Amino acid sequence: MATVTVETHIGGAFPAAVYDLVADLPRMGEWSPECERVEWTGATAAPVSGAQFTGHNRLGGRHWSTHGTVTVAERGREFTFEIRSVLNLPVALWRYRFEARDGGCRVIESTEDRRGGLIRLVGRLATGVGDRPARNRETMTVTLERLRAAVEKAGATGGSPRHL
Repeated sequence: MATVTVETHIGGAFPAAVYDLVADLPRMGEWSPECERVEWTGATAAPVSGAQFTGHNRLGGRHWSTHGTVTVAERGREFTFEIRSVLNLPVALWRYRFEARDGGCRVIESTEDRRGGLIRLVGRLATGVGDRPARNRETMTVTLERLRAAVEKAGATGGSPRHL
């Protein structure tokens, strides 16, 4: 199982404020180049442990969906969720950690590939991605850059990144 980790520093931001953006999963499409949109499913429509959601993804002309469950929701510290295929087979564990550092927030995003052989094959056919760890590193870097830019822009336009 491959694990990929990327990180960024967001100046002037508090971990709780950045956490709130990441944990607002319906906004994930604003940051991610592969996740198009997310919708809460089930009884809970909030980023709490046990909450379920469906992610709708795209890469070029290919589209696919996954199912997720929030496993850790510690505001300002960690937001983690498991992703499963439409066949309910394990796909990945995604983790975001937040740390106050150097007058801002350090954001660490990681993913652990949990796919078995069948889902690796189906995933390659569905997404067109042969090297998932390399693709994840690429998209995670873009995601964190977009998140950082959004927080810093809000601070630069008179809004406080602490209260996004």
